[in-house]
Amino acid sequence: MNLLRILISYLGLSRPDRKEREVEKILRHRFGDPSLLRRALTHRSMLTETGEGPEEANERLELLGDAVLDLIVVEGLWRHFPHLQEGDISKLKAMLVSGQALHSVARSLRLGQYIRMSESEERNGGRSRSSILEDAFEAIVAALYLDGGMRTAREFVLRTILSRADALASNGVDINYKSQLLEYAQARGMATPHYQVIAERGPDHSKQFEVEVFVGGEVKGSGRGSSKKAAQQSAARAALFQLQQYQSHIIENPTEV
Repeated sequence: MNLLRILISYLGLSRPDRKEREVEKILRHRFGDPSLLRRALTHRSMLTETGEGPEEANERLELLGDAVLDLIVVEGLWRHFPHLQEGDISKLKAMLVSGQALHSVARSLRLGQYIRMSESEERNGGRSRSSILEDAFEAIVAALYLDGGMRTAREFVLRTILSRADALASNGVDINYKSQLLEYAQARGMATPHYQVIAERGPDHSKQFEVEVFVGGEVKGSGRGSSKKAAQQSAARAALFQLQQYQSHIIENPTEV
């Protein structure tokens, strides 16, 4: 047994297999701790076949990766578009990290073929399922962050996610904030957002509505508009911004949790 194997054995680190080496080439990063990459690529269905504990699935990494991804994207947009207001930054960020966007990037990287999953999950189309690909992508961001630090994670996100920011900004595509808020809440196990009209002002031909949106029983945003729908969209936008800013703050200041 050579020195490298002794060191790996002593540290409890596993050596990457052929597929994991291929993923490292895609990610452009050689893992010091290959178990992080393996865990990022492990869907929970695989545990029933291997007998591994729940900590070996990628769900915990996915949670961390989601937060790290949000922080990197917000910081990148803030630096790259110094004249954009916070609302526009929030809009672009929501588009860049939406489930559809992450699924698209994961497919372009061919992550589906490398995910460890049960045979039944694979037969049921797991390798192309949006939720599985999205979770694996976010778990990989976390693995890169833990193994190589913020710089390594940032380089990967800049290459795969933020590289599309200019095109989105120039197209000026509108976003459905209610849909994005619902997706955001569901992905984090939060209650379904609930909208409540708290005020109506003006004559019938020129009404102004004020709406608050509740998530988990707490007001997370408020908005105004010439229709209930417009006011709800405005409230959802405010809620998304508040929730995302809080999450970024926690990553930057973990001792305050």
